[in-house]
Amino acid sequence: MTAFKHEQKRDEHRHQHKSAWFQFLKSIATFKGDLTSITAPPFLLAPQSIVEFTTYWAEHPSLFVAPSKEESAEKRALLVLQWFLSTLKHQHATKDDNGKRKKLKPLNPFLGEIFLGEWVDDAGTTKLVSEQVSHHPPATAYKIWNDRHGVQLEGHVAPKAYFSTTINIERKGYSTLHIDRFNEDHLITMPNAHVEGIATCRIAPELNGTSYIRSSSGYTSRIDYSSKGWFKGESNSFVATLYREDDETKLLYVLEGTWSGFYTVRDKRGKALQIVDLAALRRTPLQVSPIEEQHPLESRRAWQHVANAINDNDILAVGQEKSKIENEQRALRKEEKAAGMVWERRYFTRVKEDPVAARILKSAGNAVSLGADDILWKFDTDKYRETIGGDGPMESPLDRSDSGVALADKDDTGRVQI
Repeated sequence: MTAFKHEQKRDEHRHQHKSAWFQFLKSIATFKGDLTSITAPPFLLAPQSIVEFTTYWAEHPSLFVAPSKEESAEKRALLVLQWFLSTLKHQHATKDDNGKRKKLKPLNPFLGEIFLGEWVDDAGTTKLVSEQVSHHPPATAYKIWNDRHGVQLEGHVAPKAYFSTTINIERKGYSTLHIDRFNEDHLITMPNAHVEGIATCRIAPELNGTSYIRSSSGYTSRIDYSSKGWFKGESNSFVATLYREDDETKLLYVLEGTWSGFYTVRDKRGKALQIVDLAALRRTPLQVSPIEEQHPLESRRAWQHVANAINDNDILAVGQEKSKIENEQRALRKEEKAAGMVWERRYFTRVKEDPVAARILKSAGNAVSLGADDILWKFDTDKYRETIGGDGPMESPLDRSDSGVALADKDDTGRVQI
């Protein structure tokens, strides 16, 4: 094909994408309800599911475990805050490590979809288990842990999108970071987000509002997010303050900059202690099982044909392969409803309350609900060990004996077993 024809074909694609984009905007502008249920144009789709987004929590394992080595509770709170800030850049970045613009709309996970992996580096082995525990409303639960350093992260997130001048995303739910050595917990909320650049079809996520990290040791971090205004400001900006919960006016540390670039750490006297270049932080690659060895519910195996079509820019195949999965899921839900059955979650269990979160909120004088529509999910160690095998310390999620098990076998209790 000649260079002229290549350029002509690219122009046709750009025209088709632009037309589809404005049709999509028209549909969401008049839609009432959660936008996560709307199907985005195929050219916007990223070749990964939302359940994989849990990997951003620990792509820097050394930062994840760093608080476990610090004797001072105040400095541990600062290290937790700095680890949290390191999780934001690649999760929300518009470009990949090679500078190529990313497709930013992840695939909507199906109920029961799982993602398993681990990071291996100087910090030891850090393990990840993630599961889509609800489809309506969508919610993802996750557990990340490092046994060598006794650090565990557990949480759930339930995004809800709506349109009001732009696309806005609320993220209900929370995470709890536990440090065994100090029997200490840190309660973490997520910022909301909105989409900029929708008029030009060069969309970019921007964080907004306020999120908190509250520690059982009595320290609180508040992070305020802002974006570039018409006349001033900088994209991806934040100001984080760390203080004792009993005196918010006496700031111990102030961190200010951008979550996608540099930020400065200052002490209570305003002295600059550190300048952090987030782009320079080394990311540890996540290890996952080969697709052919994965369970049918594992994300990359389930979505492999969709992901291949996205990477090949085959819009027709994207729609066809995606529809296959969605139709299979609808049929399965219909079958369960007819039989009076409920899908049994693989690694997590729904609970009515979370004593750890409740205790931290009470001590901080804040009794607001942190649940995803008041639905809480906790990691079930017994379920995990039963699935992985063994009754000792929790083994790697990659060392399992159930790969290839049928999607759903029903037992006489009415539960769907996976």
